[in-house]
Amino acid sequence: MAEQSLGEADLDPDPVRQFQRWYAEAHESGEREPDAMALATVGSDGAPSVRFVLLKAVDENGFVFYTNWQSRKGRQIAVNSKAAIVFRWGLLNRQVRVEGVATRMDAPVSDAYFASRPRPAQLGAWASAQSEPVPGRAELDEHLEVVTARFAGREVPRPPWWGGYRLVPREYEFWVGRSDRLHDRFQYYREGGSWARRRLNP
Repeated sequence: MAEQSLGEADLDPDPVRQFQRWYAEAHESGEREPDAMALATVGSDGAPSVRFVLLKAVDENGFVFYTNWQSRKGRQIAVNSKAAIVFRWGLLNRQVRVEGVATRMDAPVSDAYFASRPRPAQLGAWASAQSEPVPGRAELDEHLEVVTARFAGREVPRPPWWGGYRLVPREYEFWVGRSDRLHDRFQYYREGGSWARRRLNP
């Protein structure tokens, strides 16, 4: 693959459209998991925590993902809603960082998404007390057997502790790697009520 470069003329004035374009190209490139994004949160102790989650939707209102609200990330977001995500598409040598504020999705939206999930994933959401210690795999499998029996022959409702978050951006950064390490980086930031952008040193 020929080395890329990124100039201001290559960028859309709207960071959402710019992201959507790169996101589509990541899907077309054969990237294994273009939806995977590292989510960083910070708890009340000030210590950061990061893990991968899957992007489920993106538009002018932000980036949507779903999880257990009682998980470590959910507890951290509850005390500090500032969060950041990063996408890394290695086949394209591109990266996108986004910083913003995470807010819970409305219940009807979470209900609709949960209903669209495969039944095993729905049952797993009930079986797992995400981020809590469990003695072993056998106990986890037992939890799954219990909830499978509980919902046998009927639809699985969304657990009250499970749902979506929307990360509302306040800053974007688009990055293209170069072999000379003088990478191209552009930051979008709020200036008044609109987006402005500038080149950053690599």
